[in-house]
Amino acid sequence: MNRPFCADDLELFRQQMADATPLTPSPAMVPERPKPAPYPRPPDLSPPADAPALSHQLAAVTTHDYLLFARPGIQHRVVAELQRGAIEVELEVDLHGLYAEHARQLIAEFLAECARRHIRCARIIHGKGYRSAGAQPVLKQGINHWLRQSEQVLAFCSATRRDGGTGAVYVLLRNPDKQRPRSRR
Repeated sequence: MNRPFCADDLELFRQQMADATPLTPSPAMVPERPKPAPYPRPPDLSPPADAPALSHQLAAVTTHDYLLFARPGIQHRVVAELQRGAIEVELEVDLHGLYAEHARQLIAEFLAECARRHIRCARIIHGKGYRSAGAQPVLKQGINHWLRQSEQVLAFCSATRRDGGTGAVYVLLRNPDKQRPRSRR
């Protein structure tokens, strides 16, 4: 039950608060999902001598618009979470504008860095290949091929629309701590 303030109560309150300093109002902060740290690009972006040959090899790899790969034994629930973008992306790399050989080298370095940092989920932005020769997605084909060859990669799939759609992939990585052989006591 609310009762009105009497003049004596209000005066007493003002006396007690005479030496108080008012707080400055601040807008309520809503925590945002932190963006993953970008992986630096290599400084030299000139084409390597074998760039056309590697691009030609990748053109032979069949790549669909939506990428999806999971090693045997990976739970369907985990793959579904990866497809929904529900697993937090901790590190990302952008391959736009790179030649296939540079991208392959950068992916190898990126996966090694992910293992060093104990990254569980990463995002690789490869683009859709609209500006590639013959409108073939060379980097996307490379990603599809290279990630399947890495034992560190447990699964990968095209990203959700908010994270790049079919121009990016989420990559689920093996826990490096589980790869170490157990010591006998």
